[in-house]
Amino acid sequence: MPIPFLAPDDDLTDFPDVSNALSEPDGLLMAGGNLSPGRLLRAYRSGIFPWYEEGEPILWWSPDPRCIIWPDSIRVTRSLAKTIRSGKFEITDNLAYREVMKQCGAPRANSNGTWVTDAMIEAYCKLHEYGFARSLEVWMGPRLVGGLYGIQLGRVFIGESMFSRERDASKVALVHLAQSGKYDLIDCQLENAHLVSMGSETISRELYIDYLQKYGDLDNANFSTEQLREAAKNSA
Repeated sequence: MPIPFLAPDDDLTDFPDVSNALSEPDGLLMAGGNLSPGRLLRAYRSGIFPWYEEGEPILWWSPDPRCIIWPDSIRVTRSLAKTIRSGKFEITDNLAYREVMKQCGAPRANSNGTWVTDAMIEAYCKLHEYGFARSLEVWMGPRLVGGLYGIQLGRVFIGESMFSRERDASKVALVHLAQSGKYDLIDCQLENAHLVSMGSETISRELYIDYLQKYGDLDNANFSTEQLREAAKNSA
């Protein structure tokens, strides 16, 4: 079954129900549209996120199963705990959101491109201005050596990406996030070996949506595009 394809200026058509997402590729639900704050928030509150590379149309996903971490189940090895206790890293909160995104989008080994496009950076920095996006930065002296960023809806943190320039820097950021006491659920979206080593597990998309409705502050995420534009104008 073909997926819906929206025009770039279409900010009114709603997302299909996530049950319509393809099984191959897993979770692909829709293409096109835009990265306006209103559409992004409608996506996240529905269990959907954008993921595409430069030159592609925007692709919207809701995979099944979903990779998550329960904050009180974060796995901290002895060596990682020693690194945290050593004080070699300093962690800041929301100090360099744009720079963390840029570092997450920097070229990596065995990769020809990045999904952290310039358009994504501008769109998510706008959400950061509205308080729906958060970053953690890991510093070694004056150098930014690691970090992560994502979207926060109530007590749910939806992780988008992380990076390390020094051993364990991104792990330190993730442990700090989990132990902050601010979240009941950390959504990691897609499973990988790094996340599994940190204690992640997979749950069904249906159960994830249930948890999102339980822990996510969805009312506060229900902004219209007009309301967001007005907020931007008032904060200028």
